[in-house]
Amino acid sequence: MYIRKHSLRFSLIFLAVIFCLLGFSIKLIFIQFFRSEHLAGLASKQHKHQIELEPTRGTIFDRRMRPLGISVPVYSLYANPRMMKEEAKAKALEKLPELLSISPELLSKRLSRDKYFVWLERKLSDEVAQKVRALRIPGLDFIKESQRYYPNQYLAAHVIGFAGVDNQGLEGLELKFDKYLKGELGRTQIVRDARRRELLMDRAFVPPKDGFDLVLTIDETIQYIAERALDKAFKKHNAKSASIVVIDPGTGEILALANRPTYDLGEFTSSTPESRTNRAVVYFYEPGSVFKIVTASAALEEDIVTEKDKIFCENGKYRVGNHILHDHHPLGTLTFSEVIEQSSNIGTTKVAQMMGPAVFYKYAKRFGFGRKTGVDLIGEVSGQLKPPRKWSKTSIGALPIGQEVTVTPLQLACAIGAVANDGVYMKPFVVKYIKDKNDELIKAFEPKVIDRVVSIDTARRVKAILQKVVEHGTGKKARVKGVAVGGKTGTAQKVVNGAYSHSKFYASFIGFAPVEDPRIAAVVVYDEPHPNHYGGTVAAPVFREMLVDTLKYIEASEYE
Repeated sequence: MYIRKHSLRFSLIFLAVIFCLLGFSIKLIFIQFFRSEHLAGLASKQHKHQIELEPTRGTIFDRRMRPLGISVPVYSLYANPRMMKEEAKAKALEKLPELLSISPELLSKRLSRDKYFVWLERKLSDEVAQKVRALRIPGLDFIKESQRYYPNQYLAAHVIGFAGVDNQGLEGLELKFDKYLKGELGRTQIVRDARRRELLMDRAFVPPKDGFDLVLTIDETIQYIAERALDKAFKKHNAKSASIVVIDPGTGEILALANRPTYDLGEFTSSTPESRTNRAVVYFYEPGSVFKIVTASAALEEDIVTEKDKIFCENGKYRVGNHILHDHHPLGTLTFSEVIEQSSNIGTTKVAQMMGPAVFYKYAKRFGFGRKTGVDLIGEVSGQLKPPRKWSKTSIGALPIGQEVTVTPLQLACAIGAVANDGVYMKPFVVKYIKDKNDELIKAFEPKVIDRVVSIDTARRVKAILQKVVEHGTGKKARVKGVAVGGKTGTAQKVVNGAYSHSKFYASFIGFAPVEDPRIAAVVVYDEPHPNHYGGTVAAPVFREMLVDTLKYIEASEYE
């Protein structure tokens, strides 16, 4: 009985051991065949740490290779909370909040994370980085990165845009061409021993690929000239907003583009959405009398009238449908050329009635209204141009004088550019080419003809009329001694609560020079200037100031 009892106990123990060995064997087989890669990965992570290496973002240059947006080296601070001792964390919490301008609570939260890598602060200045290094806190280290720097602060802000803390484009060309500018990340591995001491830093090293550079059509000096003139009148006339676009009419290259209000690219985090808005391409408005260049061009091209044909302007009052159309002051009989010179709404409408809605609409479309220009900038809108089937009985007295149609400043610049370019409409663009750091061409953008709007003869006849607008008509304040200037003024009532306001206006001027061989064409627009609100008073002088200095600069540049 005794032997039998012990024999049973022995058997049970033996079976238990066999089952344990069998379980361990199955577990080992499972680990070996099904979990080996996972566990090996965990071990690798304990001994290897991969670091991404940031590429240098491409530079943005103006047309003369002057930098507008560059990347400068900076250092970013990180911590290894898992390996930091409590004394090191305490010292960090005592010293770093003031240096980094970070709250002790947030810093404590970051240092409490059970991680090998935690960012404490990105893109530190050299001065702050040196002060942190001097503290010699174990578990803290730096990674060299780069930060976007805009040497001209406000200049061409709405064209260039900005990049964020991770060097990702967020606005303007920085966003539009981000895939070219950003480059490709590199990487390297840190190998550690069992005590997590770093042994090797170039294992599996893949160097970063720096971003490509952009070379713009923008000329830094012309941009400065345009912004200075725009800003001066913006403040003088207490305007709500303003835009200026300067182009080369022969190529479509945008030489300058600016808006007010604006913002400092280096301080974009403190800017407002309103100040960052590129009004020249994303805002549209009723243009008023500057739109009469469409009516004039269509009338001459279709032989509806000649420059000397006489038109009775009804002494300032003319019924169209159920609406009474007015001129800014009573006018009698004028030649067609004088109708445009004096900006007669009635005379222009009578000519439009002769040509009919279909013909007018055809030329408005040819001049690029109602569609996007295709410019290489973010957020462009098309404006609105109603087809004749949607016109009312009064539309024939509205659209030809710039009402019931909406446009962008850029569209107007391209339209007057087409007149200046002997009737050829060029696609506007702001990036000339993309290159690498070795000056190898990656991609080029050539001038592109969109359409012939009118014949050479018609364009030159319109240019002659627009020259008279500046010499004898409403655009006298755009005159430049010794230079033949062509242009057109516009004063448009704003629509407020569905009705035209008698106190809020858009003041515009479009022009080009010299008439015989136009080097530049431009548009100037002010929103709600006061107390003066006429295009000839507010916008024309800005065009003149910009033109005088720009032509001097262009002439001087040609002799360099």
